[in-house]
Amino acid sequence: MKKSAIIGLITIALCVCFLVSLNADTSSYSTFQDAAKESREFHVMGYWEKEKGMYYDAEKDANHFAFYMKDEKGAVNKVVYNGTKPQDFERSEKLVLIGKMEKDTFYASKILMKCPSKYNDNLVEVKQDGTVEQPQ
Repeated sequence: MKKSAIIGLITIALCVCFLVSLNADTSSYSTFQDAAKESREFHVMGYWEKEKGMYYDAEKDANHFAFYMKDEKGAVNKVVYNGTKPQDFERSEKLVLIGKMEKDTFYASKILMKCPSKYNDNLVEVKQDGTVEQPQ
């Protein structure tokens, strides 16, 4: 074989390996159960369990925020975030946590929130006679 053909094959093999490694790092949404199996970071989507409340005391430790979240499969776990409580956390519709599971607690490194649209929150209907009514 010619040197150029060998170099070409090696270059193609390296490109294929690079593309496979990129694909391995892309992650879809997981559950708490999946995150408990491995020690790498996962993306877990779910909803804040409002009944269980949250813990955040800015005077004691401004970088400790804890709450409970229900994932897409219905499992509820404690979540600890070492950062300040995100603004409008209470208004969020859906959460995406990026982090690792250790024992029974999910330690989030990032919290992404889907909040209700500010344009649809306070919709009102104004009738012809001037009265204002909230749509149902």
